[in-house]
Amino acid sequence: MQELSIVKKKFIDYIDKIIEYKRVSHAYLIEIDNDKDMIYIYDFIKMILCDCLYQKIDKNNNIVKLIDNNNYPDIKIIEPDGNWIKKTQLLELQKEYNNKSLLGKKRIYIINKAERLNSSSANTMLKFLEEPEEDIIALLITDNRYHVLDTILSRCQILNLKEDIYNIEKEDEIMDLIECFINPNNFFLQYNYLMNKEIVDKTIFKEKLQKIEHIFINYLNCKFEKSLEKAEEDLNVLLKKCDDKDIIKYISIIEEEIPKLEFNVNFKLWLDSFFSKLVGGSCDD
Repeated sequence: MQELSIVKKKFIDYIDKIIEYKRVSHAYLIEIDNDKDMIYIYDFIKMILCDCLYQKIDKNNNIVKLIDNNNYPDIKIIEPDGNWIKKTQLLELQKEYNNKSLLGKKRIYIINKAERLNSSSANTMLKFLEEPEEDIIALLITDNRYHVLDTILSRCQILNLKEDIYNIEKEDEIMDLIECFINPNNFFLQYNYLMNKEIVDKTIFKEKLQKIEHIFINYLNCKFEKSLEKAEEDLNVLLKKCDDKDIIKYISIIEEEIPKLEFNVNFKLWLDSFFSKLVGGSCDD
């Protein structure tokens, strides 16, 4: 049996805690690499329906057998119809879920390729998410959460199965940008240099922001696990200048602003707005 990656182990550990402490949310957005990751999502569903931890999933359990054979009646899967998930598909789902569970258990619906929700279907989806019933759970699946509409993203708990696509090492450009996060006025002092050397265009800057977000999250995870020695030494020293709440604020700003780059925005105006938000979250040296 192939050894699980760190990302998969963290996912399993997290969903174990969800079950153990009975903290199942009404909606999850799960970021995956590809369809092979769906096995972990179905394991999560088994854990929810059988109220068991990952290692305790019983292959001989009737519920587990029904799920494995794609015959469990209270799991519904919505796939894009053409390029988009249609409003009519969600209305039909809502109508069907007005009925009681056939097995007296929680009902679960999977929205595959959640980034394919357009404005019309997303509005219908929002009503489902904003008025959740206790026994209905939504699992929204995507390979890139930055492509999912902000209004949907904000109403889901985010889980990650996506392997690291970046080699997180000490890089001068990334260190420079992180220094600017910690001292946001540096963005303005070094504006011309950043624009000509490090930011250049929105695609490049988007990739760097995703990398910085990853570094921030890794740092907070290491701190939470009391294993900061695993963090890059220079980054460790740099980020210790910040309170956790500041780092969380930076992550929130990145998550809020990156989706806007998917639209035809004026990049310079977007940068000015982005920098201005960071100035309000500077850290003390």
